[in-house]
Amino acid sequence: MTKRGLTYADAGVDIDAGNALVERIKPAARRTLRAGTMGGLGGFGALFDLRAAGYTDPILVAATDGVGTKLRIAIDTGKVGTIGIDLVAMCVNDLVCQGAEPLFFLDYFATGKLDVAQAGAIIEGIAAGCAESGCALVGGETAEMPGMYHGGDFDLAGFAVGAMERGGDLPKSVQAGDVLLGLAASGVHSNGFSFVRKVVALSGLGWGDAAPFGSGTLGEALLVPTRLYVRPALAAIRAGGVHGLAHITGGGLTENPPRVLPEGLGVEIDLGAWTLPPVFRWLAETAAMTEPELLKTFNCGIGMIAVVAKARAAAIRAVLEAEGQTVVELGRVVPGQGVAYRGQLL
Repeated sequence: MTKRGLTYADAGVDIDAGNALVERIKPAARRTLRAGTMGGLGGFGALFDLRAAGYTDPILVAATDGVGTKLRIAIDTGKVGTIGIDLVAMCVNDLVCQGAEPLFFLDYFATGKLDVAQAGAIIEGIAAGCAESGCALVGGETAEMPGMYHGGDFDLAGFAVGAMERGGDLPKSVQAGDVLLGLAASGVHSNGFSFVRKVVALSGLGWGDAAPFGSGTLGEALLVPTRLYVRPALAAIRAGGVHGLAHITGGGLTENPPRVLPEGLGVEIDLGAWTLPPVFRWLAETAAMTEPELLKTFNCGIGMIAVVAKARAAAIRAVLEAEGQTVVELGRVVPGQGVAYRGQLL
């Protein structure tokens, strides 16, 4: 009797499943193709032609990010179809703040045991986010790592590369008197979820219970994907008068606007300019959060801030609204430092 030799599959890695996944996601990746893309999935690397994309003297810009512990909710609920949009948004929303157009995207997906249906849904979500951002999904890595991830757990990371013509970088020319235009968020986005999960545990609710602040289940309400701001932001930049863009991520409204300000300048934000969305009010009330803590933890309903020339504020607002954004005038750039708040949000 011949003894059968050990195979890679016996060690928990299924190469055939990986191949099946690549075949499944090829149509989704093809839908993201754009000018400059060369080749398809399956090579050892991805090529991109900047000249074919329309650039003459380009500067490359790169960004990488993840989704944080929002993944935990997706895993626990089994609702993974939109978490890939979050992944793309966290990268490309950062990238456009530098004044760059996202060109291509790669993902890293790691799991203990590859489930082709689950992985396919995740990567199709990534492709949807890329398509909405005008960004090609040119490749990625699927890592099956038995012993590293357990019970259906997985991890995601994303990598975006964009470009701008030389001299087009932001922030630039920010000055006192510039107007802050806030673009509405779609929800909590992808920051602060370790806190969110702690608040949910404190509330005694489960992911399948009705959301106390909106329709659907609590899990569904918290998994609403991060809004993609690329197309409206690029339209505003091309209209002229945008001096800076701040993606409101970790650190909330308190920590992110100062990142686009030169030394000697701060911002004044009117907390009465918009209404705090119900999800943030529920989080704040359930956790007995102070207003300062809320403002430095979450986006509080403002996902992106455009710092614009005062004379161009009305025109840029019209451009953003034409792109489907809800826009509020938040305040001004002022002499000083950091963020000063007027009024109350809670």
